[in-house]
Amino acid sequence: MPVATPRPWPLALAALLAGCAVGPSYHAPKPALPAAYPPGSSAPSAARAEEDAPALAEWWRAFADPELDALLARALADNRDLKQAVSRLREARAERGVVAAGLWPQGDLSAGYNRSRGSQNVVLPLGALAGSSGGSAGGGSTGSSSAAGSPGQHADALSAAGGASGASAGSGGGGGAASLGGPQSPFGDGGLPGVTTNLYQAGFDAAWELDVFGGTRRAIQSADAEIAAAAEGQRAVRVSLLAEVATLYAELRRGQAQLDLTRRTVAAQRRTLGIVRAKARQGLANTSDVARQAGVTASTEAMLPALEAAERGQEHALAYLLGVEPEALVGELTARRAWSALPPTVPAGVPSDLLRRRPDIRQAERSVASASAQIGVATASLYPSFSLTGSFGVDSSDLRHLPEWSSRYYSIAPGIHWPILEWNRLHAGIRVQNELEAQALLTYENTIAQALREVADALVKYEKEQERREALARAAEADARARDLADDGYRRGLTDLLSVLDAERTALAAETALAGSDGALRTDLIGLYKALGGGWDAPR
Repeated sequence: MPVATPRPWPLALAALLAGCAVGPSYHAPKPALPAAYPPGSSAPSAARAEEDAPALAEWWRAFADPELDALLARALADNRDLKQAVSRLREARAERGVVAAGLWPQGDLSAGYNRSRGSQNVVLPLGALAGSSGGSAGGGSTGSSSAAGSPGQHADALSAAGGASGASAGSGGGGGAASLGGPQSPFGDGGLPGVTTNLYQAGFDAAWELDVFGGTRRAIQSADAEIAAAAEGQRAVRVSLLAEVATLYAELRRGQAQLDLTRRTVAAQRRTLGIVRAKARQGLANTSDVARQAGVTASTEAMLPALEAAERGQEHALAYLLGVEPEALVGELTARRAWSALPPTVPAGVPSDLLRRRPDIRQAERSVASASAQIGVATASLYPSFSLTGSFGVDSSDLRHLPEWSSRYYSIAPGIHWPILEWNRLHAGIRVQNELEAQALLTYENTIAQALREVADALVKYEKEQERREALARAAEADARARDLADDGYRRGLTDLLSVLDAERTALAAETALAGSDGALRTDLIGLYKALGGGWDAPR
């Protein structure tokens, strides 16, 4: 039994298609990171942080504020910036499909009909077409009929002329004579002189550029990295959005607390003003005391409009982030809420966790991978490209004969293209991509350094604000007690009005500072969560 000998060309083609892609193979950078955050920060141990890490995904739950939870859910559903980030991710995925299509053959179907008539005043070069000594045709020709040659030669000429006309019609209508540089057919735009022709045509064209040196595969790798970068960009927008909404909410509550404190102070000062006026009527106080107390009360009242305007502005800013009209939250957020207890510890972890948790770091790393793959794309242009094009179809002057096998035409054209005279330009393109990769790597390293600084700063700010808040609480308690004693002493006539006013001013400043510190603690904690990359589930 004879043994079939394998044909070598399919094996060679498979070897070419499986060839290694040119350009560098990407390896993720391994930056040097400190083992821990600066001493004195409130970061827990690495083991403890690993246990608490899931809390970072929904860090806002630590505030135990249902209204904040609802605001964040609405922002995630309707924020325009987040929707844009989602759209950019879909765009990157679609771009990957465009690039990947280059691996496969490209083809198109075409069909058409052309009816043409040639000018009678065009000289027909019968000698060139049918091998005769020359002649002319058409209503305007002057040659003798014998010059047309034998009937067989004349038929050949008509066939050739009809073929030229048909080719012109099949190539897109109008023939090649309309192209720049003048006519390209000896028969003009209409084809055969004085003859009306029909041409029906249907066909299929295909082209395939073989990815021998991996330029397209490198482009796909770059597109995959861009998809991952867009996904990380979406997560970064999410992290920033959550932090911004929570920060505005904390500032709104802090402003409302200061507004309520100012209103209570105004009410107390008005009561004091009534007491001073009553004493003045009894001759126990002079008019200068009344004027002084009235001025202090009016000055405190003057603070109210600015605080109320700030409250409305913060409500408008929150409405913008939630994707609703500015006044949508005015009535919803006017109810006052007491501050909730803050979490005792924050799962900060160790610096190496930032590479996994921070979306901006992950996005920067994927940009490095994309730039590396583009070096391979540029390198592949130095090598020859191999292509295979072909077409198959049918054409006929009579529609009835179009389906017949004898109406077929086809062409197969393998080709090679090697830009050997463009190497200076191509090498310059590779150098450009090398520099772009170096810039992306520097951006990656800078993003890591920025993240480390943000976390270290946030840890220190949160810890020191806690210490400041404790001191302010003690001061506010002592100043409030001193104010009550001065007010009671003035009622009894034991102290003068200046002592009362000074005690009230000191107590108001202490309480305002304490309210500001309460709000600052929350904004600092939100900033710490953001710096740690909290707000999404990082892959393990």
